[in-house]
Amino acid sequence: MSDNFERCFVFVLRHEGGYVNDPRDPGGETKYGISKRAYPLLNIKNLSIEDAKMIYRKDYWDRAGCGALEWPMCLVHFDSCVNLGLSRATTLKGKAFNWTDYLFLRMEHYSNLAGSRLAAQAYLRGWVNRVLDLWKEAKNGLA
Repeated sequence: MSDNFERCFVFVLRHEGGYVNDPRDPGGETKYGISKRAYPLLNIKNLSIEDAKMIYRKDYWDRAGCGALEWPMCLVHFDSCVNLGLSRATTLKGKAFNWTDYLFLRMEHYSNLAGSRLAAQAYLRGWVNRVLDLWKEAKNGLA
């Protein structure tokens, strides 16, 4: 099976930009989507793209078994692990019949969050746009 990590990593970086320290974000200080909450000993502000890539490979791609998944499920699951956390993403994946179903479950999760948490409402549009972009990327990869 080919290794789709590089391709999936590039997709994630489109949505997990540079340095951010938004007080509404429960992850706190983040860079390339790597949060201070998840990695309290890292100097997030000075995190390099190479270090972020190594973290994503080891702690997300490998731990979630994305390398054993076919395209586009590897992309959908990897991005979900990054955005939702491994535990929640794995739970959603276990409920999904296929990758498109997984995306609908993810949208449902965001909708539930936005209905219950005021801070989540600020991110809802971005989350929806990310899932739409994920769907396009997955479909394009199948052609």
